[in-house]
Amino acid sequence: MEKIKLSELLAATKGKLIGDCTDMDICIGGVESDNRKVSDGDVFFAFAGEKADGHRFVGAALDAGAAGAVISKVPDDFRPGKFYVLVDDTIAALGALAAFYRSRFSIPVVAVTGSVGKTTTKDMIASVLSEKFKVVKTEGNFNNNIGLPRTIFAIDRDTQIAVVEMGMNHPGEIEYLVNIAKPQVAVITNIGDAHIGILGSRQNIFKAKCEIFGGLDDGGYAVLNGDDEYLSKLRRGGPQGTGKRFSFAWVGEADSNDYRAVDIDDGSTECVRFNALTPGGSFPVNVPMPGRHMIYAAMTAAAVGAHFGETNGEITRGIDAYVPTKMRMEVLHCPGNILIYNDTYNANPQSVKSALLTLSNTKDMRRIAVLGDMFELGTEEERCHREIGCFAASLGIDVLVTVGRAAGYIADEAVKNGKKDVVKCADKDEAKKALAGLIAGNTVYLCKASRGMALEELSAFINDKAGEESGS
Repeated sequence: MEKIKLSELLAATKGKLIGDCTDMDICIGGVESDNRKVSDGDVFFAFAGEKADGHRFVGAALDAGAAGAVISKVPDDFRPGKFYVLVDDTIAALGALAAFYRSRFSIPVVAVTGSVGKTTTKDMIASVLSEKFKVVKTEGNFNNNIGLPRTIFAIDRDTQIAVVEMGMNHPGEIEYLVNIAKPQVAVITNIGDAHIGILGSRQNIFKAKCEIFGGLDDGGYAVLNGDDEYLSKLRRGGPQGTGKRFSFAWVGEADSNDYRAVDIDDGSTECVRFNALTPGGSFPVNVPMPGRHMIYAAMTAAAVGAHFGETNGEITRGIDAYVPTKMRMEVLHCPGNILIYNDTYNANPQSVKSALLTLSNTKDMRRIAVLGDMFELGTEEERCHREIGCFAASLGIDVLVTVGRAAGYIADEAVKNGKKDVVKCADKDEAKKALAGLIAGNTVYLCKASRGMALEELSAFINDKAGEESGS
C-alpha cells in the first residue's frame, strides 16, 4: 500500500477526528482489522460484529504500532499521539477509503463474479496476466465488502493490473463492490443455484450478478460463459438499464463462442488438455488441474489476456503455470495408488455435478464419491440434493457415500434411480467407519460439501488410512 495522510483518511470516510492528536500530515502505511496483524503505522478499523466487537481490541492494536483507529464508539480514554476517527459505520468507512485509494491509480481492474468457479477463474486470469504484467489479485476468496477493499489496498505504484473477485448473497452487494473497484473488464463465470435460498430464483441470481456491468464505463469489456443459458440471454442486446455499450467475448464449447475449447481430453487425474480456437489463432492448452469444467477458466483467461495484448505463447505459459487453491479440486496422492480429489472448500449443485463428472471420467480406477450437505438452498434444498442423487446414479461411480441430513436426499434418490452401492451416514464419525472398510489400492475418492461441513477431515482420514494400509 502507498502511504496516505490522516487528512485524506478523514476526507474519504467523512469521519470526525477526536482525541488530542491533530497532526493531519500523519502518514498511514497500511489498513488492518485484526489487531494481531497490525504493523507500525497502520490504521486499525474496529468492526462491531455479531460475534466480536473490534472496539475491544483498539488498545491492543495501538500497542502493536497502529497510528490510530477508525471507530464507531467513543472510547473511555485516548492514547497520546494516536488519532481516532469517529464514523457511523466502520465497514462502510473501509469501503469509502478503498474507493478513494482506488481512484489514485489509473490501472485497469478485472472483476470476476459468478455462481461457480470465481476463485479458480480469478487465479487463472492472474496467472496468465502475470506473464506480462505486475498483477495484484484477491487472495483466497476474500471477495466481500471487507475482503475486496483489502485487495485494493494491496495496489501500489508498481502494480499494472488488479484482478478482483466479487461475491454476493444479496441484491446490491455486487453494485457496492464495483463502485469501489471501478473495473474495466467484467467476467461472469456462470449462473447457478448458489444462494438460491436467499435470492429465491436463478433469475434473481442472474440479475444480481449483472450488477457488475453498472461499474463498467461505456466501452468496457465483458467476458462471459457462452454455454450458460442465462448469460446467453445477453447476446440479444447486452445488459439492460446501464445506458452503456460494452464489447463482449464469449467462451465455452459451443460453436457460437469466440474462444472455444475443442478436442477436449479430460480423462487424466492431473490435467485437462484441449485445443483453443480464438480470434487470435488456435493453440494447444494444458490446464494443470483435472476436470472438463476447467476449460471455462482457461478460455476466460485467454480472452482477458488477449484483450491486454498478450501473445498466444504468453497465454499458454500462464495457463500452464496456474496453481490451484487448496481444497479446490486439489489432487492428493496417497500410498497404494490411492488418489483423493479434495474439493471441500465449498459446494453447490453445479460444482458438485462438475466434480462428479471429473470423478466418473477418471480411468482405470475404482471411484468413490463422498458427498456432504450443500448449504444456502432454502426451500430448494431437497430438490437440489435429489437432483444430485439422480445425476450420481447415472454415472459410472462405484460407491456413493453421503454425509449429513440434507445429503441423505442424495442417497435416497440415487437408490431410487438404481444405484446399489450407497452408504448414508448421519455425520463424519459414521462416514469414517464406512470409509475404513472402503480403503483399497487403485481407488480415487472425491470429497465435496459446503464449507460448514468441513469434509476435508474425511480427506485427511482417507489419506491416513491409506498410509496405514501400505505400512508407510
